[in-house]
Amino acid sequence: MIDFTHIQNEQAQMVDISAKGEVIREAVAAGKIFLKPETMNAIRQGTVVKGNVLSTARVAATLSVKNTPNLIPMCHSIPISAIIVDFSDGDGFIEARVRVKSTGKTGVEMEALVGVSVALLTVWDMVKSAEKDEAGQYPVTCIQDIRVVEKRKG
Repeated sequence: MIDFTHIQNEQAQMVDISAKGEVIREAVAAGKIFLKPETMNAIRQGTVVKGNVLSTARVAATLSVKNTPNLIPMCHSIPISAIIVDFSDGDGFIEARVRVKSTGKTGVEMEALVGVSVALLTVWDMVKSAEKDEAGQYPVTCIQDIRVVEKRKG
C-alpha cells in the first residue's frame, strides 16, 4: 500500500509559464469505445433512440476542449485556434480522435485528452440503453486506449 499522508497537506499550484514564448502547438489524442454489434449497426444506420450519436459526441468533445481549464484545476486557460474531431470504426469499436491547435505558452495535450474522453463518454450515454444486459450491466461496453498520439510545437 502506498502512503500518501506526507503529501496530503501540500498546496497545489499552477506552473508559472509567464517567461515562456508563444509558440504554435498541436496535440492529437485518441481512444476507443467497444460496443455490441447491434449497437454499432444502430449508430451506422442512424437509428439510436437518443439521436445522431457521432454528431452529439463531436459537439461534446468541442465543448469539453474549450472547458478543460474548468475541469482540470491546474490546467491553464489557453486560446484554442482549432478543434478537429473525427471518428472511425473497427471490429466492435468506435475510435475518437481529437486534434487541438493553439498559439500559446503551454501545450494542448490535456485539451485533446479531455475532448476524446468526453466524446467517448457521450457515445456511451447515447447508447447505454442498448448496451445493458438483462441485469442492467454493461458486459461489452468499455472505453480503452485513451492516449496522446502526437504532440508538436514550433
